[in-house]
Amino acid sequence: MPNDANPLVALLGGRLMHWIDMAGAMAAHRHARTYVVTASVDHIDFLVPVRLGSLVVLRSSVNRAFRTSMEVGVKVWVENYIQGTREHVASAHLTFVAVDGKGGRVVVPHVIPETEEQVRRYEDAGRRREARQAELARRHTRSH
Repeated sequence: MPNDANPLVALLGGRLMHWIDMAGAMAAHRHARTYVVTASVDHIDFLVPVRLGSLVVLRSSVNRAFRTSMEVGVKVWVENYIQGTREHVASAHLTFVAVDGKGGRVVVPHVIPETEEQVRRYEDAGRRREARQAELARRHTRSH
């Protein structure tokens, strides 16, 4: 819509980041069956512009659940429904933490991967978590 566009008549990056966060939160909320808060977002690359009037498709899935947190992958496409074409716009991995009504952490159910693709996403999520934790430890060490 026009209020989502920049002066070049393309979708605002911040608006797309908001939609990615919302799509990720919906998947995490459904999996945890409780409130969730965004803990982190891995980098986002904007691969192609989304022009005014295009249809934006977002797909989110919980890749892996840890004790109280979950990694959610979100993939975004732009679809020209008249021409029947679809292009990959962006992908992101977000971490959500399950919380109760007072903000206390809540244990979440495990993800049980069933397909080859789900197993790959599950294993990749474990590697990304290790990398995030190592980066946090590195930053913590540098700040002290």
